[in-house]
Amino acid sequence: MFMFQRLLEGLRARFLASLGVRLCALVLAAGLPASGVWAEGAHAIAMHGKPALPPDFTHMPYANPDAPKGGRLTWGILGTFDSLNPFIVKGLAVQPIRAYVVESLLARGQDEPFTLYGLLAKTVETDAERSYVTFRLDPRARFSDGKSVQAEDVLFSWQLLRDHGRPNLRQYYAKVAKAEAPDPLTVRFDLTGANDRELPLILGLMPILPKHAVDVATFEETTLTGPIASGPYRVAAVKPGASVTLTRNPDYWGRDLPINRGLYNFDEIRLDYFREANGQFEAFKRGLYDFRVEHEPLRWHDGYDFPAVKSGEVIRDTIKPGVPQPSEFLVFNTRRPIFADIRVRRALTLLLDFELINRNYFFGLYSRVAGYFAGSDLSAYGRSADARERELLKSFAAQIPPDIMDGSYRLPVTDGSGRDRTTLRAALKLLSDAGYDLDGTVLRNRATKAPFTFEMLVTTRDQERIALAFQRDLKRAGIAPTVRAVDPVQFDQRRLAYEFDMIQNRWDQSLSPGNEQYFYWGSAAADNPGTRNYMGARDPAVDAMIGALLEARDHTAFVSAVRALDRALISGFYTIPLFNVSEQWIARWNRIERPKATALSGYLPETWWSKGQPQAGQAK
Repeated sequence: MFMFQRLLEGLRARFLASLGVRLCALVLAAGLPASGVWAEGAHAIAMHGKPALPPDFTHMPYANPDAPKGGRLTWGILGTFDSLNPFIVKGLAVQPIRAYVVESLLARGQDEPFTLYGLLAKTVETDAERSYVTFRLDPRARFSDGKSVQAEDVLFSWQLLRDHGRPNLRQYYAKVAKAEAPDPLTVRFDLTGANDRELPLILGLMPILPKHAVDVATFEETTLTGPIASGPYRVAAVKPGASVTLTRNPDYWGRDLPINRGLYNFDEIRLDYFREANGQFEAFKRGLYDFRVEHEPLRWHDGYDFPAVKSGEVIRDTIKPGVPQPSEFLVFNTRRPIFADIRVRRALTLLLDFELINRNYFFGLYSRVAGYFAGSDLSAYGRSADARERELLKSFAAQIPPDIMDGSYRLPVTDGSGRDRTTLRAALKLLSDAGYDLDGTVLRNRATKAPFTFEMLVTTRDQERIALAFQRDLKRAGIAPTVRAVDPVQFDQRRLAYEFDMIQNRWDQSLSPGNEQYFYWGSAAADNPGTRNYMGARDPAVDAMIGALLEARDHTAFVSAVRALDRALISGFYTIPLFNVSEQWIARWNRIERPKATALSGYLPETWWSKGQPQAGQAK
């Protein structure tokens, strides 16, 4: 009986092996991968979990599929530009080029933390380990010159941006072990060794440029020539430093895709630049551009009392997005010796009288949270670390204060008088420990006798008010900083080159932070001009936590990793938290209409449309 069973098992094994060979042959003959995933792949990919929309979705839930086409949308942008290439460090680029002219393989679903749906790529395929990703291009995809988008364009774009793109692009794309094109419409990226589960999605968002229309030798130079690309708009006119006009491509290949239905409704988009914030606002009041995102609470509170608002011609929208609240910070440049000591940074954090500033300047509209993911489940502030976080931070426990680990740490709260003695005494004690003593009314370095002073660089009226208020707070401790106001162009140039002592800045976060965190505060970005690591953070704990969030397999592990990152950043005291913004304030002329539904990410001008009314008052 035993021998008979062995014989049956042997026959069964040989049969299954033979069947497997035949199935594999059929799979390969049909153009299907032997991995078991169909070659047509999936219509979407999510960072964690599954995409919310099925393969047969008709439009995005935040778009109006019946939105009329036509009209013009005019933007008012603070600053200037000298380049139409947003993919390089050099120059000040027109950023909307990326969204409206140049497409990627996949497009974001704005109602989900991080899900991408097919665009230039009709499908995407990967494995459970995310050790590779394969994109199958839509055969209908065309560049604006009519030439089809081919696999060789994808490979070219990857190589071009890896070798000549912005630092974050070079960093992302250098993780690819190998890239190949099995056929003219298929691209496969080997991600072996990357240990980065986000990388397939990062590659899905890669901008695709035409190999036949890009000169590699001059790619890193600024240019005012509009790029040839596959997006819904083309560059029609450029007035250097002043305006750019985009016109909708009547032959746009992707206008009927579900991902695009109800989007890109204007025939023309005009980008008007203003060098000064007050002049920009006055231009809006005159109807010279169609909408503005307001960032100054004082202006939002009492600046919108002009006749067009009272008559209903200008509409004010208050939107509550579902992403982490954008947070404003005063940023220490720790590359400067004066801010290299964490005790100095902690002392200056104590000296800011937020309660006084919030009452006098912001009408009590703001709250204040330490950390970089405020208002979301990702924030560590006020939460005790779970077991997974403690395990992740075990090797760095000595540098994470116990109160930050157990969630009891709170930002200092003053009595709002501008003369709080408790915080002043605590700050002076930290400064003394760091080697600074009061000499009369001047704080001096104990060894060199040099006075404690630095420069706060500002560019808007709101930033200047905050800086002057902080200047008064610091004077009580014998610190005499200077406040220097510069135009937006100079501010951006100095910020990108890290030529400042302290600036005000905000980092907008999503519900799915990933590789961009290296760009924000990774050690490799600290001395690389053009990144957003403005504080110059070089912390192995921060680097390790970013790595952990990229390796997380499920949402629970991911949340723990992000919270651990938040704790490491809070512990570094790289910034002084100013306030958190829980709402988006949008003002628009009523000639512009928007859908009733709002995306998780907030306002989306690409979903708006013209009501067809005469656009009187707009500049020609």
